[in-house]
Amino acid sequence: MKILRYLAGLAPLLLLTACGSDDHPPATPMPVSILATAQATPDLSSLVAAVQFASDNNDLVNLLGASGTLTVFAPTNAAFDALARSLTGNANARAADILVPANKPLIRSVLQYHVLTSVVGSTAIPFGKAITPAGGGYFKIDLVSGKPVITDGRNRKSNITTTDIAASNGVVHLVDGVLLPADKTVVQTAIASAPEFSSLVAALQFASNDNDLVNTLSGTGPFTVFAPTNAAFDALARELTGNAAATATALLVPENKALLRAVLTYHVVAARVLKAEIAVNTPITTVQGRTFVIQAPASGVTITDGRNRVANITATDVLASNGVIHVIDKVILPPQ
Repeated sequence: MKILRYLAGLAPLLLLTACGSDDHPPATPMPVSILATAQATPDLSSLVAAVQFASDNNDLVNLLGASGTLTVFAPTNAAFDALARSLTGNANARAADILVPANKPLIRSVLQYHVLTSVVGSTAIPFGKAITPAGGGYFKIDLVSGKPVITDGRNRKSNITTTDIAASNGVVHLVDGVLLPADKTVVQTAIASAPEFSSLVAALQFASNDNDLVNTLSGTGPFTVFAPTNAAFDALARELTGNAAATATALLVPENKALLRAVLTYHVVAARVLKAEIAVNTPITTVQGRTFVIQAPASGVTITDGRNRVANITATDVLASNGVIHVIDKVILPPQ
């Protein structure tokens, strides 16, 4: 009887064990498209609405919904609301307020600026280097305190808050700001930075022949401009004139025009070179045809010009539609 009672008590356990041996963990859901992922994410509803609104014959919807190899930097609803406030000047504006016919070209270009045509996971981000989206232009991503931060074409910063959301046609990274493509050339960026570069702009205008220097730097490019500040031009005026009270305007005299043309073109490289892409300790050829060398000592990044004068690069990677600006604290001079 004891044996029978023991077997009777053991039977439920054996039954449970037998049932458990046939169970399998639930299958991991297969990733869906980027579009379906966004549609299933409440915090991306404004992105979905913008994609639907800005599509021509459903092209953007189909792009994100079809097979492919894409990376999408997806702004949250709060990011779109912030963009609406910025564009309208209305502190109470919401994302829906910018989905009006007059804004459709802008919204299209902005959305395409968030899409890469290859899959770039978080471990493959080329930090500090130019990233070219489907819509053209470029932006960059830096690691700031160990976190990825995007600088867009208008030099606005956005944080990547979530990475590597897998989709059947690529990957999604969430961002807390809507990225905007550049809307200013190198020259327009310098003008907009007034008064920091007003002496540089004045020198470009003065040294131009039929506005050629200004027109060139306003063209397609790409260019890298090492831009001296107003204080740098004042220092050059004192250096060249021997007058301790001289300012940049003292340089703008007819006999200096040829020199200024040579000096200004010595500050321009006919390629877009971000800080992370600079070749240090290697001669860099300018559009003027002469070279200078950039060093990166522990104290900072410097330029040694053709006369062995040293300038400090005080700020880097000011993005523009046709290139990039690096700020320097001294006007560099080509060899004599």
